[in-house]
Amino acid sequence: MAGSGKTITLEQTSSPNRRPDRQRKTLIGLGLNKLHRRSTLEDTPSVRGMVAKVSHMVRIVEDKT
Repeated sequence: MAGSGKTITLEQTSSPNRRPDRQRKTLIGLGLNKLHRRSTLEDTPSVRGMVAKVSHMVRIVEDKT
């Protein structure tokens, strides 16, 4: 799976205020920390798991390129 070239782009849609510290740290681990920031990451099971933990605060952006 390494080097497969697949990526996933995330956008933060909600604030981590009044959320558990674990969720705040997960957002930082995904490269997000402010509203409407975007981050492009390699599409791996570990990244998908992190996205699942904060799915209520992020959305997957569909790039049409």
